[in-house]
This record gives sequence, C-alpha cells and structure tokens, in this order.
Amino acid sequence: MITVEIDSSRIQAELNQLLQRSGNLAPALREIGEDLKESTQQRFASQTAPDGSAWLGNADTTIARKGRSQPLTEHGTLGNTIGYQLLGGDGVQIGSPLEYAAMMQFGGTQSEFPNLWGDIPARPFLGISSEDEDNILALLARHLQN
Repeated sequence: MITVEIDSSRIQAELNQLLQRSGNLAPALREIGEDLKESTQQRFASQTAPDGSAWLGNADTTIARKGRSQPLTEHGTLGNTIGYQLLGGDGVQIGSPLEYAAMMQFGGTQSEFPNLWGDIPARPFLGISSEDEDNILALLARHLQN
C-alpha cells in the first residue's frame, strides 16, 4: 500500500472547528471522499496530475505494443477502482487496490523492475488540487453552517 499525505492547514483548521461544534466528522469526511473520488477519476479523462501538469504520453514502444498513445486509460480499470474509506473518525483515504497503482503514481525504471519493457514515468493521479482544496473548504463551511 502506498500513502500520499496531504497537509493543508486551512482544511485542518476547518475540520477541527467542525469537530468542536458537532463532535462527528463522518458526514463531512464521506462528502470529501466522494468529491475526491470524482476529481481523481476526472484526472484520468483530462490526463493531468493534481498540480495541473499533463501526464507524459506513452512511449513509442508502448504505442507499438498496445496501439494507444494515451496512458492509463486503455481499459479504464485503474480509474474505475478509485475509492475512499474513512479512517476512524478523523480521516479519509483515497486510492486504488490495484498493485500497479503505485507504479503509475510514482513511476519506475526497468532497472528497478526488470519485468517492465521500459521505464514508466510518474503519472500522478492521487492528491489534492487547488480546486479540490477550495471545494473541501466550501463543503466544510456548509457543514459548519448547519
């Protein structure tokens, strides 16, 4: 299992305020999980990382083998396995159970993984974009108003 931790003091402050007021973060965390699941799946369609940078296209050897130039979208398997789960009462985890998800997120070289037919560049799909952060803050503000 891989872990990508996001540290946003703005989000943490709002979560702490919500916890003090309601004592239960689960409803807000479920909504955050749903929003992040959707935005992560959208990255497969837009072929972009959370920071907005474009993923590198497939190498010529991959295109020759698979006949496709767009990475990570051939069958849609990885994007379709994105899910979330609550971590106790104070966190939410987004990810994929597929073994190769970490390789796609971080990349790897053929020298590290001899079973590859070439180097795999990192194509980050997990993380929180600035738009995600704004959406989370708006969601938390709604929960605080209620």
